[in-house]
Amino acid sequence: MRRRSLFTAGAAATVAGAAAVGALPAWARTGDGSEAGTAQVWESEEQWGQWQDGDFTLYNNLWGQGWGHQRIWANSHANWGVNADHPNTGGIKSYPNVSYTLGRNVWEMGDVQSSFQLTVPGGADGLAYNTAYDIWGDGHAHEIMLWVNWSGPVGPIGSQITTVDVGGHSWDYYQGSNGANDVYSFLIHDHTSAATIELTPIAQWLVEQGYMPEVRIDQIQLGWEITSAAGGFDFTVDDYSLSV
Repeated sequence: MRRRSLFTAGAAATVAGAAAVGALPAWARTGDGSEAGTAQVWESEEQWGQWQDGDFTLYNNLWGQGWGHQRIWANSHANWGVNADHPNTGGIKSYPNVSYTLGRNVWEMGDVQSSFQLTVPGGADGLAYNTAYDIWGDGHAHEIMLWVNWSGPVGPIGSQITTVDVGGHSWDYYQGSNGANDVYSFLIHDHTSAATIELTPIAQWLVEQGYMPEVRIDQIQLGWEITSAAGGFDFTVDDYSLSV
């Protein structure tokens, strides 16, 4: 939904990274000065907490209603995660993500592909989420979602249109609108926590089929839409790359 990518300047609890252990924040050091804890560069519990790592931005992004507590941490854009504890109620609470802005016409994207390795919680009472790429066209007018795994009572916007093999995987394709923008959702046939996906052919397939107009591809995001995570659950990006 549109609000996933609208962020205020808000007070992000940003800590600049440093090579020297002595420059690390207190929560990332033990008493003898050695490194400790999950995050060693940055963390935030702020609603709109964000951190820049080169051309990538990480967002805590608690954009929904009725959220509980969420802490995002990062060593880099390729190694980060969240601990989320949100009540078992309906509606997406957050979309913590890593984001890169491409800014190219869909026919001039080049060979854009992405790889990831994730650690996500298994099915549990009070847990509902999906792991998804969120790819935006013409600002926030068009939204391409690629669901790679999910758990609990969650589902895409709109109705299933077809099945398709594209981008190196097989998908069920759904299309609809959230009232603010058109949403094009691909749900992978085989849930995965590690894969490489070719993004260019997916975006171009939408145009070729007449589902989406010729747009400029802007933000490319990967993260978790978390609806509920009662009791607290960890979501981790162990490795991530985006080739543009």
